[in-house]
Amino acid sequence: MEKSKVIIIGSGPAGYTAALYASRANLNPILIEGREPGGQLTTTTDVENFPGFPEGIMGPDLMVNMKKQAERFGTKYVNTLVSKVDFSQRPFKLACENGDQYEAETVILATGASAKYLGLPHEQELIGKGVSACATCDGFFYREKIVHIVGGGDTAMEEAIFLTKFASKVYVLVRSDKLRASKIMQDKAMANEKIEFLWNTSTEEILFDQSGVTGIKVKNNQTGESTERQTDGFFVAIGHTPNTGFLEGQIKTDENGYIIPPNPPHPDTNVEGVFACGDVQDHYYRQAISAAGSGCMAAIRAERFLSENE
Repeated sequence: MEKSKVIIIGSGPAGYTAALYASRANLNPILIEGREPGGQLTTTTDVENFPGFPEGIMGPDLMVNMKKQAERFGTKYVNTLVSKVDFSQRPFKLACENGDQYEAETVILATGASAKYLGLPHEQELIGKGVSACATCDGFFYREKIVHIVGGGDTAMEEAIFLTKFASKVYVLVRSDKLRASKIMQDKAMANEKIEFLWNTSTEEILFDQSGVTGIKVKNNQTGESTERQTDGFFVAIGHTPNTGFLEGQIKTDENGYIIPPNPPHPDTNVEGVFACGDVQDHYYRQAISAAGSGCMAAIRAERFLSENE
């Protein structure tokens, strides 16, 4: 069983930044990358809102750079998935999918949240080529273009309104004849002249060519009639799932599974010595830069916790 002062579970901007700070503090962290090393940014093309890159940078390239930077200072990477943890006492125990086991004096949770998709054919391969689950990340690329967005909750309304800053027209596809969003968000979206609602509408297929998304095939849930619609972008706004299931209730979360820091803005959890950063504890901002900042905070807290408890 390998032992470490700091084990970081999860990669992406939060995990890699935590690793950078922990390694520069001579804590020799181990980072367990999970099934998707680099996280959601590996499915993003141009990232133009991360400071320090005036010409923008490809999402996968940004993650490779972050990983290399932390590795330079001594971070050890393990390409597996943590399947079980025991936070009942320190040192904490971690069991991995590949059979490896670890003991850690502190743990940083950076497992993120996975965007929910519809499960349509070709949907995943078209992410970054016209399909997106983040209007804030990708809306800029649809200036004066037509986009469609799926969803009926507050997130969908927020994203639809944001898209109107760029797109010439935003169509909102709603499966039923009413929205789940709060009244104030409904009113804001319905008052926006660029937004049009398509009620009782489900998406059956994404149409595309070598350049990316060209349209969608939708069905009217009342009549059963299917039609094709031209679109330049297809956004999915049906929520995210925080990757906290493996914690088995040992860390306090809200009703949706997001970790609740008991003393914000500090990244501590309800278990002393366990810290959380990135989207696994942030369902509001969900940006690379905010995740990276919280990773820095988690690593500093872990370092200070260790020095106070030696």
